[in-house]
Amino acid sequence: MSNPTHTHDDHHGHHHHHHGHHHHHHGAPEHAGPWPWAGFAVAFVLVAFAAIAASLVQVRSGEAMVVTRFGNPQRVLLEPGLAWRLPTPLEAAVPVDLRLRSTSSGLQDVGTRDGLRIIVQAYVAWQVPADQNAVQRFMRAVQNQPDEAARQIRTFVGSALETTAASFDLASLVNTDASQVQINAFETRLRDQIEKALFDTYGVRVLQVGVERLTLPSVTLNATVDRMRAERETIATERTAEGKRQAAQIRSQAERDARVMEADASVQAADIQAQAKVQAAQIYGKAYASAPQLYNLLRSLDTLGTIITPSSRLVLRTDAAPFRALVEGPTPGDGKAPVQP
Repeated sequence: MSNPTHTHDDHHGHHHHHHGHHHHHHGAPEHAGPWPWAGFAVAFVLVAFAAIAASLVQVRSGEAMVVTRFGNPQRVLLEPGLAWRLPTPLEAAVPVDLRLRSTSSGLQDVGTRDGLRIIVQAYVAWQVPADQNAVQRFMRAVQNQPDEAARQIRTFVGSALETTAASFDLASLVNTDASQVQINAFETRLRDQIEKALFDTYGVRVLQVGVERLTLPSVTLNATVDRMRAERETIATERTAEGKRQAAQIRSQAERDARVMEADASVQAADIQAQAKVQAAQIYGKAYASAPQLYNLLRSLDTLGTIITPSSRLVLRTDAAPFRALVEGPTPGDGKAPVQP
């Protein structure tokens, strides 16, 4: 009974050995299959894609891209889009802003040609042009820092304002007569002072220069007011003298015209008076011829009107001529004197 049991155990042991051999036989082709090579290919593609992505650089509109090799500028990319460079750390890409900027000089106390002080503030519109040399010059001068460039430009414009103001009199900058003000010439002179120097030093192109503010200190203001007052007084004196001269001419002409008119009037009055006397004599003659009593009355009244004024006080007889006419009135009859009582 023991043998079959032994045989059975041997059979199971042989069976397990056979299956173990079988599993070992089937595992060997699994290690020799294509799956490891596929993993290597995917990793290689990912590494290559990362390398390509690291070698691409995008240039945006309104900026330039400076490609540096170990920190030294190699080339400048100006066209917007994608461009190639060596991967980091061999090469790096540094963007440079090409947009328009404006910088103010701040209030500057400067002197004019005639020795007076003014307070002036100017602005400068500038940009880095799309030019390789200018971009590299800007990077070297201010390490690609626009704020640092603005600070240095502000200092530069302040010095130029002092030089420019020394070429102008105060009256050509501050004046009530607009035709005397030369602000445009001042701005042109200021731009000439800074334009070439800013481009040569910083690679910056100046697009516009203007005066934002121009005021006077109190001392200069008083001097300006005094000068304006003197100018106005001079003009007033000249106009007053001209007015007096014209008034004298008008007065002289009027007096001359008046004398001529007065002479003409005197001649005409004399003629009229002579004619009146002639006519009066004729009338008197006719009156005496037709009515002697009326004639005597009229002549007596004329005589009274001549010798008596409103301030006259007379005590006279009333029965004597010519006062008798007041008492008796016209004498009837032939005009002879009445018989005294």
